[in-house]
Amino acid sequence: MEKQEKIEIFYNEAHLFKNGVAKLRALALDHGMTETYKWSFPTYMINGKNVIAINKFKNHFGIWFFNGVFLSDPKKVLENAQEGKTMAMRHLKYSSEEDIDTALVTSYINEAIENQKKGLHVKVKRKPKTKITIPPHLSVALENNKDIKVAFQKLTYSKQKDYAEYIATAKQEQTKLSRLEKIIPLILAGKGLLDMYRR
Repeated sequence: MEKQEKIEIFYNEAHLFKNGVAKLRALALDHGMTETYKWSFPTYMINGKNVIAINKFKNHFGIWFFNGVFLSDPKKVLENAQEGKTMAMRHLKYSSEEDIDTALVTSYINEAIENQKKGLHVKVKRKPKTKITIPPHLSVALENNKDIKVAFQKLTYSKQKDYAEYIATAKQEQTKLSRLEKIIPLILAGKGLLDMYRR
């Protein structure tokens, strides 16, 4: 399904907040941002950089500001998307279309665009890579087959880690063996265990 089709479904399907998200969309498009679709939500960009996304859930809808931590927020209405986890993202949350203060949303979007143009963003601190512990079943397969070993060594750190954990977390012997059988063709093809879920 094309991104534009996904966007149209998001905005046109019957939903409690259909009119509310349509109103937010109009405000986003009034600012000349590029509309795309990422992470299951319509996302709006300036110069190829994410500025906002419009979301809807069962009990609320609203706008995510990707670098909302830099917004001045004079009305103190922004919330941390996930307290303790989210460093940069902040959001405006609504439970009805009537709650939307158009002037306020417009000023926040304007500031978010300006901040993006200035290049303001939170630098993510990456955790140091830990040594991957290869479980015995996978270790034996690698040592007994040069092709598998070479293919495994060519994989990225995260792909190697995913495979090692996939085997290690199996509780029963039979499960370990069936998982090993499943991943060998993927390893040989240079694919990761979770490639089908990554975009």
